[in-house]
Amino acid sequence: MFQNNPLLEQLKKKLHAKTPRIEGVVKSTERGFGFLEIDSQKSYFIPPKNMKKVMHGDKILALLKIEKEREIVEPEQLVEPFLNRFVGKIDKKNGKLWILPDYSFLKDFIACKPHKNCLDIFRTGDWAVAKLTKHRLKGDSVFYAELIESIVADNNPLAPWWVTLSRHNLEKKEPVIEDNNLILRDDYNRKDLTHLDFITIDNANTKDIDDALYVFENSEGHLYLTIAIADPTSYIENGSNLDVIASKRIFTNYLPGFNIPMLPRNLSEDKCSLNPNKKRPALICEIIILKDGSISKEIHFSLAWIKSKSKLSYENVSDWIEKIGNWQPPTKSIETQILLLHRLCLLRIKWRSINAVIFKDNIEYRFHFSDSGKLIDVFAEKRRIAHKIIEESMIAANISAANFLSKNVGFGIYNVHSGFDSINAKNVVSFLKNFNLKFSSKELMTLKGFCNLRRVLNILSNNYINSRIRRFQSFGDFSITPKPHFALGFSEYATWTSPIRKYSDIINHRLLKSIINNEKILKPKEEIKLKIVDQKRRNRMAERDISDWLYVLFLQQEKYRNKIFSAEIIDVSRSGVRARLIENGANVFIPGPFLHPIREELILNQEMGQVLITGTLFCQVSDLVSVKLFDIRLETRSIIAKIQS
Repeated sequence: MFQNNPLLEQLKKKLHAKTPRIEGVVKSTERGFGFLEIDSQKSYFIPPKNMKKVMHGDKILALLKIEKEREIVEPEQLVEPFLNRFVGKIDKKNGKLWILPDYSFLKDFIACKPHKNCLDIFRTGDWAVAKLTKHRLKGDSVFYAELIESIVADNNPLAPWWVTLSRHNLEKKEPVIEDNNLILRDDYNRKDLTHLDFITIDNANTKDIDDALYVFENSEGHLYLTIAIADPTSYIENGSNLDVIASKRIFTNYLPGFNIPMLPRNLSEDKCSLNPNKKRPALICEIIILKDGSISKEIHFSLAWIKSKSKLSYENVSDWIEKIGNWQPPTKSIETQILLLHRLCLLRIKWRSINAVIFKDNIEYRFHFSDSGKLIDVFAEKRRIAHKIIEESMIAANISAANFLSKNVGFGIYNVHSGFDSINAKNVVSFLKNFNLKFSSKELMTLKGFCNLRRVLNILSNNYINSRIRRFQSFGDFSITPKPHFALGFSEYATWTSPIRKYSDIINHRLLKSIINNEKILKPKEEIKLKIVDQKRRNRMAERDISDWLYVLFLQQEKYRNKIFSAEIIDVSRSGVRARLIENGANVFIPGPFLHPIREELILNQEMGQVLITGTLFCQVSDLVSVKLFDIRLETRSIIAKIQS
């Protein structure tokens, strides 16, 4: 008698309308249940039966209910699916195709079929790009996907690269333009500086050489530095097909083992590259470094022809300056250039340590591959004096470009960093009080105050304090108008020294050249900032993902099974600790139970970056600990380790 009762239906609707609804992100577990995370502090239980409607990472609207005196959620509406376009591994059973998404928390295969426009053949073990077309929370009976393209076979040694690039929707190959289309397209009057002793200093295997230096000393002891930068814009017309290609790629993508250039290699590594004894068009900046290390206000930009007299390597130049090994400069004039550049570098470092910001050198890690592409080893590399010579010269050049652009047009592509926002400035002040360091939030939000804080921290040389302060800092950004770069300690900063590798530098080149030649100047559009930031993020994620994959393959070797590694703790989360192996740079995870077996006695403090056991500090971010590898999981590209006492 209650069926189809309008009053009952109306009552149900009223009760349904009164049921609280919450929005959050689904987090699954290996036990079948999950949680709906509202923020970093609040989450609600999702029973296994309700988890069947959603996937890990889905953003959903859910009903909040009480079941057996416990708050649970029932998924109601899909706000944003975790999977849209994704990569995964194919399994073919009984003529049907299935795909397992390449995400550690997604354990179930999804039924799939090739898209009608896809002609690729798919086999078990193949990697593929897919698009989710059906979702249970949308009312579909199953999750379903369409295969867009095949990526690579499972046993292909290049799988880490091709799969990762496909995941982040990045280019896999260089742009190709025929040589006869790469011609010098400007007819500017250029100074002939081919007689000057320009030199380049790069990695020994670098082919896309975009900067050369020449310096001389006057009778007063001031150093006159000329920075010559390769000029690809002399070959690339604004709005041309090649310009459009570069504007989409934004950067040369540097990956372990190889790079994928922004420009065609016959341009970036030949016609534009400042190769030794080759006449090349260049954009020139001439500056004077005074005896106190400051940059004179006399800054001059111009167009020129140059000819590098020698391609030098960081290792050889550093060895010679440090009196190591047998390498010698090829000529007396090049020896003079190295000595003057070394002196200039030391002057600039001293000036910056007093007037700007100097950060501690980080160890970098380089993958070494055989000729066949097999990973042989991973080397730790410290930045040496020759690296710093080039770095200081390029920093001086970029400060000068920012000043020149601001003075003449008031816009460009500026690298900016805002230091701390108002909330984090207060957090920093509160944190520093624990170490008897007194600053005000108002002071820290000024460029001068930020620089002063960095200099104090450099004197203290406390890695834990440094790591916590960095956590409060904002991220680097880009701006069309001049703004400070707190992290470097400059009131403005605009890069133009890598136009072969960065599209933002191409934009600044065009602006600088327009000023030099009194041409019409076009202000960059605001949208370009978003493109630069997004592409930079995707390139970095790709580099990280490939590195994680390679580390897993590398550390599976028998010789590492029982080896004790020294590791630096880099992060503390609710579930454990992340650390970096000092020897090779691999990131490992140490789960909470491996730190202390009694969960109630273990506190993992994310905010302070500390681990406490029974109320006593056990370890913290920046500490060095000894670890042994416990488990290496290829499917998730993760390395689990245990602390050794």
